[in-house]
Parts: sequence; C-alpha cells; structure tokens
Amino acid sequence: MSLHDDRVTGGAAPRSRPVTVTVIDYDESRLGERTYTLPELRLPARRPAVIWIDVDGVHDTGVIQAVGDAVGIHPLTLEDIANTRQRPKIEDYGDYLYVAVRMLAPGDGEFHSEQVSLVLGRGYVVSFQEHPGDVFERIRERLRAGAGRLRSEGADYLFYALLDAIVDGYFSVIEVFGERIEVVEEEVVADPDRETLQAIYALKRSLVALRRSVWPLRDVVAELERGESPLIQEPTLVYLRDVYDHTIEVAETVETYRDTMSGTLDVYLSSQSSKMNEIMKVLTVIATIFIPLTFIAGVYGMNFAYMPEISHPWGYPAALASMTVVAAAMLLYFRKKGWI
Repeated sequence: MSLHDDRVTGGAAPRSRPVTVTVIDYDESRLGERTYTLPELRLPARRPAVIWIDVDGVHDTGVIQAVGDAVGIHPLTLEDIANTRQRPKIEDYGDYLYVAVRMLAPGDGEFHSEQVSLVLGRGYVVSFQEHPGDVFERIRERLRAGAGRLRSEGADYLFYALLDAIVDGYFSVIEVFGERIEVVEEEVVADPDRETLQAIYALKRSLVALRRSVWPLRDVVAELERGESPLIQEPTLVYLRDVYDHTIEVAETVETYRDTMSGTLDVYLSSQSSKMNEIMKVLTVIATIFIPLTFIAGVYGMNFAYMPEISHPWGYPAALASMTVVAAAMLLYFRKKGWI
C-alpha cells in the first residue's frame, strides 16, 4: 500500500448534480418517505411525531433557502450551512440547535472529509450533506424496519443517532491510520528510504487534519451533553454522554498516533544517522590505511640520483611488500580495538 501519495479529500460537490431532499416522517405506528429534487418542499399535512429532512448537496442555495423557509431556519444559519469550511461548532438559536461537524470515511488516499450540518428543532431534524453517500444508512434501515427505540423516541433521539453515526465513522478512519502506521514502522526498522520519510510526513499532516476535526467536535458534544437546551430531553442526555466518551477516545487515539509518528520520525533519523556513521567509518578506515602507504610511495617517488633502493633488483617488490605489511598490521590493530 502506497502511503506517500495520501491526501485528505473533500471540497464542493459538482454544481451540475441535482440536490435531493429526502423527507422521512414517522411515529410508532407509521413511516412515510419521499424524495424531492426541486426547491419546492412539501412537508406532511398531518404533523407526525418526528420529521427528518435529509438534504444531499449544499451547492444549490435555492434548495437550502426552501428548506430553511419550511422549518424556520435563520439566514445566518443558512449561510453557515452553505459555507462548507466551517469549524465544528454548535449554536443555540432558541427554537433550534445548529451543529456543524465533519463526517469522515476511509478513502483511496487517506480519508474523505465533508461537512454535515444538523439542525434540531421541535419535532424535526434537518441534515445537510455535501456529497452523496453517508453513514446514516443504518439509521434509515432501523426506521424502515421499526427496530429498536428510534421510532418511539423524539427528534432529539434521532439527532443523537445521527451524531453517534458520524462519531462511529471516525473509528473506521483511525483504524486505517493504525494499519498504515504499522506498515511505516516496519519499513523504518527494516529498510527505510526516502519514500518512507515521505510516508511519515504524509501521515503526520493527515493526523493534524484529523485532529482539527476531532477536538472541536469534543467541545460540541460536551456542550450538548450538559443539557442546557430544552430541545434535548433528559433520557437522551445519557446517550449523548456515551457519544462524548467515544469522542474522547477518538481524540486520545489521534494524539497517541501523533506521538507514535513523532517517535517513528526520530527512529528514522537515528537510523539514517547510524547508516551515515557506518559509511563514514569505512571511509575513515580506508583513508587511514592509505596514509602510510601514500608516504612510502611518496618517498620512493622522489627524483634523487643516489637512492640505493631504486637500483636494487628487489626494490619494487620490497616496497610493495612493506606496503602490504603496513596495511595488514593496521587492519589487525583496528580489529583488535573493535573499530571494524
């Protein structure tokens, strides 16, 4: 698996794609589900227990405005919904709560990140997403099947379920990160190269991006579970505390991974430094051995007329032999000292 090409994906949805609005209204005994692709939004004439309006796409301001007019969302909130670069936050407008979070999912590179805006009002929840595909399909299946307590609870419980599904998606992302970190650690120990260094820096950058999504989300869930809003009933606060615990777990795991990658980078740099020291030691040994050999060659390379060894028939073999003896003696000395 290649790690050095990883990047966080996200961004605005293609403007040519139509925005779809799915309205699910339900109570304990019945459920209705309709999908619209036009700005005109028709809510059920008979007020059910809970209405969930799921907007797939935020690039069409006409649709956002239509949804906002239907349930009474403030223009400032609609502006925040259309701006998909929001930091995770929560705002209490009295009649409704607005929460902006990042929904993460594993991708081909590292992970996909998109903004999800949740609006909790009296008897309704509105969710705005940037792209098709989400982590809410399990909730839709539970509503259709009437399984669990989702159909019998109010809008605040649906709001909790959506938020919990988003936080659970973070665990899938950090699991992928854990596997990739293990691969990088094995490469660092076995045979690190330049690609390994690029993979380390790519993971560090991605963990920073992940941290920017997780830590503000912790503050958002903490404010929700304090129960200061009358829109959230007391029984739902217990479940929100569970979401808060999961958020803390994700945040701590991200911090652990960041520390791990910092340690892995130190190991990589130490490994490269050790490898360089080995190379320098070999070169130093070679240079040290050749210093006396160069001296001998320099002495007998001088152009003096009276040098008895030059005219001796065994002069050349004797010079080579002396060089060999000196080199062998130095090698034995270095080995005795444990330098080689």
